[in-house]
Amino acid sequence: MDPVRLEIFRHLLAAVAEEMGAVLRRTGFSPNIKERRDYSCALFTAEGELVAQAAHIPVHLGALPLSVQACREAFPELKPGDAVLLNDPFRGGTHLPDLTLVSPVFVEGQLLGFVASRAHHADIGGMAPGSMPLAHEIFQEGFIIPPVKLMERGRPNPSVWALLLANVRTPEERQGDLRAQLAANERGVRRLQELAAAYGFDTLRTAFSALLDYAERLMRAFLRTLPDGVCRFEDALDDDGLSDAPLWIRVALTISGDAATIDFSETDPQCAGSLNAVRAITVSAVYYVFRALLGYDVPANAGCLRPLQIITRPGTLVDARPPAAVAGGNVETSQRIVDVLLGALAQVCPDRIPAASQGTMNNVTIGGLDPRTGHYYTYYETLAGGAGAMPNADGTSAVHTHMTNTWNTPIEALEYAYPLRVTRYAIRDGSGGTGRYRGGDGLIREMELLASARVTWLTERRRRAPYGLAGGAPGKPGRNLWIHQGETRCMPGKVSFQAEAGDRIRIETPGGGGWGISSPEETP
Repeated sequence: MDPVRLEIFRHLLAAVAEEMGAVLRRTGFSPNIKERRDYSCALFTAEGELVAQAAHIPVHLGALPLSVQACREAFPELKPGDAVLLNDPFRGGTHLPDLTLVSPVFVEGQLLGFVASRAHHADIGGMAPGSMPLAHEIFQEGFIIPPVKLMERGRPNPSVWALLLANVRTPEERQGDLRAQLAANERGVRRLQELAAAYGFDTLRTAFSALLDYAERLMRAFLRTLPDGVCRFEDALDDDGLSDAPLWIRVALTISGDAATIDFSETDPQCAGSLNAVRAITVSAVYYVFRALLGYDVPANAGCLRPLQIITRPGTLVDARPPAAVAGGNVETSQRIVDVLLGALAQVCPDRIPAASQGTMNNVTIGGLDPRTGHYYTYYETLAGGAGAMPNADGTSAVHTHMTNTWNTPIEALEYAYPLRVTRYAIRDGSGGTGRYRGGDGLIREMELLASARVTWLTERRRRAPYGLAGGAPGKPGRNLWIHQGETRCMPGKVSFQAEAGDRIRIETPGGGGWGISSPEETP
């Protein structure tokens, strides 16, 4: 396929995924979907390879191919109008709140491919509101869904809907968000069928293959620019919330011509808490880092992964086995995997690698009875922080980095939807690391509870600061504060507690690391 035609198909397919996301956002029921945009959409070949994606959430997108694979294995004879739902982390999912919906695309009876959407639902049952508890096994985290048909030949499966909605705290919200995912998938199916009608089934399949091959060639060309050899790096998570022991992630990166091996075999064993990541998360992090190094003009698809061999040891933090708790692996361990990969790559291409960003998603979940309605509510949000300084520029302040790409919940939307009042929202001045280029600052978010509720924090970089590079200083670690009856308590990074009406909770997020050594005249 000639380059011009290939570029046309690349943008056509990406536009389909973006339109799916727009439908999901506009029809979503919860603030987590319609305001924070905590969802992702992508397109796949008939063999289950990622062929196009929207610019959504990296931790979702790299793992979605395993979800499609799990659906194909569970239902090898899918029919038009089917839609398969799953969230089981050990069968293609990531963590339980992320519900994935996969739909086949048929054109005149032939399978063209699949479309998929993944959205973080603010509650999926379990021992704590928001389904991000300090658990020690997955059964405590929420309702586990293996691949099941939510829709069959265009008709809802009422038993599946009833079973799911009976096991969550906010069934109306879950039903609304799932219907939004169905609408997004239906739009993707229709658009791909229209492309097949306009250009031909075989031409579209040829474009799929050509785009995958093109991305592979570009990745191999990039790897050839790096020196051959082995570089190693390690960094640790603060703890698992159940003990104080750090959890080490170690990588050995081997560059050999136009291929690379990323070996995590020396990583610590899986932990008792919820910081365990399934292999899909590790693949997502590797895909994100290497795809980001290629630049904007490269198709984001599975071809990028073909030159990369990813080695993990089963039963470790980066390849957990059941019944491990995994809620934090998706949101926190994924960030540390990125930090470790960038630390290794800084040894071979230092002019392209930033210092460590905040290294956490600062997960906040609050849930209880809303006195305004008498119904249960669950609030979930991840908070931005400082981006690491780059070799040629300061880091950005108060921004979501790396494996997350969500927005914040606007204060007006938050206070309208939940019995909460935001009392402070500001840049955390001076939290970025110093250096020739400064790390970005974190932020401060303080809220007052208007009714008693269960609060859970799942956060990182409270003990171990985001590292600087080339002599730059580390960013300032984050802090979690609970103001109760006039007393301010500094809380652990991972904690769940019952708060009362009038209490305030404040999170101060980490700053990014600095890059380079400041000369005396540059020091403020």
